[in-house]
Amino acid sequence: MRDAQKPDHISLSALISKLKEGRFVIPDFQRDFEWQPWDIRDLMRSIFLDYYIGGLLLWKGDKKNFEALACEPIYGYQGEGRPEYIVLDGQQRLTAIYYVFMAPDVPLPNRASRAIYFIRVDQFMMEAYDEAFYYDWLSNRWQKMLENPELQFEKHIFPLSIIGQGSVHRPLHRWLNDYERYWSRKAQAAEIEGDTATAELARHYAEDAVAFGEHILGIVGDYQIAYVELDKDLAVDKVCDIFTQINSKGIRLDVFDLINALLKPKGLQLKHMWRKAQPRLASVETKRMDRYVLQTMSLLRQGYCSPKYLYYLLPGQEKTIRLPDGSRRKEILIHDTHEFERLWNRSVDALEASIKLLQHPREYGAISSKYMPYVSILPAFAAMQASIETLPPNRKLDAQRKVRSWYWASVFTNRYSGAVESTSARDFLDMQAWFEDDAARPALLAEFESRFQRLDLRREVKRGSSIYNGIFNLLVLQGARDWITGHAPQYDDLDDHHIIPASWPEAKQLKGVSIDTVLNRTPLTSETNRHVIGDRLPNAYLAEMIAQNGESMVRDIFESHLISAKAFDILMRDPFTPDDFMAFIAERERTIKQAIESLLIRGRLDLNPLIRDLDERIEKVELALRAYIVETLHNDPSQLPDHIRPEIEKRLQAALRRNPSLNSADYESLAGKLEFADLRELERIIMSKSLWPRFAPKFGAKPQLEMRFGQLAELRNSIRHSRTVTEIVRKDGEAAILWFEEKLR
Repeated sequence: MRDAQKPDHISLSALISKLKEGRFVIPDFQRDFEWQPWDIRDLMRSIFLDYYIGGLLLWKGDKKNFEALACEPIYGYQGEGRPEYIVLDGQQRLTAIYYVFMAPDVPLPNRASRAIYFIRVDQFMMEAYDEAFYYDWLSNRWQKMLENPELQFEKHIFPLSIIGQGSVHRPLHRWLNDYERYWSRKAQAAEIEGDTATAELARHYAEDAVAFGEHILGIVGDYQIAYVELDKDLAVDKVCDIFTQINSKGIRLDVFDLINALLKPKGLQLKHMWRKAQPRLASVETKRMDRYVLQTMSLLRQGYCSPKYLYYLLPGQEKTIRLPDGSRRKEILIHDTHEFERLWNRSVDALEASIKLLQHPREYGAISSKYMPYVSILPAFAAMQASIETLPPNRKLDAQRKVRSWYWASVFTNRYSGAVESTSARDFLDMQAWFEDDAARPALLAEFESRFQRLDLRREVKRGSSIYNGIFNLLVLQGARDWITGHAPQYDDLDDHHIIPASWPEAKQLKGVSIDTVLNRTPLTSETNRHVIGDRLPNAYLAEMIAQNGESMVRDIFESHLISAKAFDILMRDPFTPDDFMAFIAERERTIKQAIESLLIRGRLDLNPLIRDLDERIEKVELALRAYIVETLHNDPSQLPDHIRPEIEKRLQAALRRNPSLNSADYESLAGKLEFADLRELERIIMSKSLWPRFAPKFGAKPQLEMRFGQLAELRNSIRHSRTVTEIVRKDGEAAILWFEEKLR
């Protein structure tokens, strides 16, 4: 048939117009839209960096063909549409393009919220592309950001949905022009005020705005997507056969294989090096470990690990570096094969040590590969561990504590559940900065602290998911002891036990929660699980355990599984009903979340129980001091002494820059600003000359207060910075805690 296949191409702006008009439809035999949010982000990165994104296969349709294949609009499309093409190959890409630029008010599949995509212009112009392309979930803060262009300009946030508004070019031109004018006005205002540093920075942003605008307009107007159009007169069976063929052929060449081929002429046999290293890393089951070694190498040498950057590991390969002043220079990361081998060996060593650390029952509790929340986190984790090895000895403990905080925040926010190269790079660089400066705390930790209480642990039923395994790891770290032997189980002989048995007849009556929820699971030896407890309800075997070992000991063992005294009493109920099950689940969820907050968020996991309790009490004293200052000063931030306000403001502004989703309006009150004040600054506020008369009635003599603050700070800093807590420091600190508790009661 003549002209049965017509290859052609279409510009991005024309494609967006056709998507907006509903020209593309999806046949019923295609799978649903299933890309993850990070897949969409990576596609945007490819488009705006002018990379090839693959071709489309389209069938010029008619009403008969649309009906024969039960075609539907692209996911998220609203309206009647004017169908023209049936998408045979390219549905995921076309839907992602529609979702980003048209921003339909629908969540992504299997997500509760709508995702928004944007470019961080300042990062883009620095060529920090892994940080430049970003997505987040729509919230009140982001809604305000989307409604306020000036806030977008201030934060250098370019929402990609601007491109899909109105005609493709008009709103885009307006936004780009207004962005440049915003920073030009800022520069002029700073010059008038004589602030040359601010004026220079604003001029730099204005120049970048012009260059950014030219690039974006060039991509939107000139970027071409290839496609092949099949004639509408092709028979349906032939079209379906073509679809089957293109979706069943071809094996993707892995980046490891490509680098191996490029290294051979240089005398390096990468596959032989991998075969030698593989047995050392075999305790983690993944087919990607060879790539993980390369990614760890890349992170250590250049801070990035996406495929594009891996090629700069080739000996003698030049990389163009853009400097802050806009100039460029060329750099060779790996000079020769010997340097490549040294970095390879260092990365293999780091991965091996990291796997052992993660699987250790007293370190991270991921006792085997199947209980590891993420395998994909390994390159970032290993690169951090290798980096810590280069720090002075007196800084290593503090750095390890920071890595723990980052790791658990990543686990409980599902941070590494998909394509993670850019996330790994961003996290590695953020952690490097945090190692050097306590004020550079990554925004991820604040996200974790605000989100974990909203986790619905009742719905975590899939063993192997990040949060499920994270809770299981936490139970191991808690020292969960076997219910019969009283010993910590051997971790190669471990069962994932249902506390209320899965065979319980009443399980069918449960509403809104599964018998398989992680809240009804805990680690026990296979002997105890299968041959002692079996399928019996707790009220049947707890009485036996108490008769043999005493109630106090049995309750202690259950406490090690984060089953509180209240939850234990619920398990003893006879008869045990579905309402009792729901009560048990609610109580265990509360207990586990409390453990997450205390052990992981507050960083008390590596403290002994006595010190852990003191740390919790110190925190309560700090919060009480903040509350009392806010009350006494009527929540008025202008009351802050002049010598204290700049330091607090500096930390606040740094946090706002690191996390664009934070709303500065939330921190305008005194209570908001005191979130960024440390213990010693609270002391200086209270004891300042102008404010002391208002605080003196509560605290008495200044020397006494000064001594107590000193004792409290010494204990707090020893705990927080992983220093040895001597008996004198501990007892003085305890006395200070008691004194403050009495004064602030």
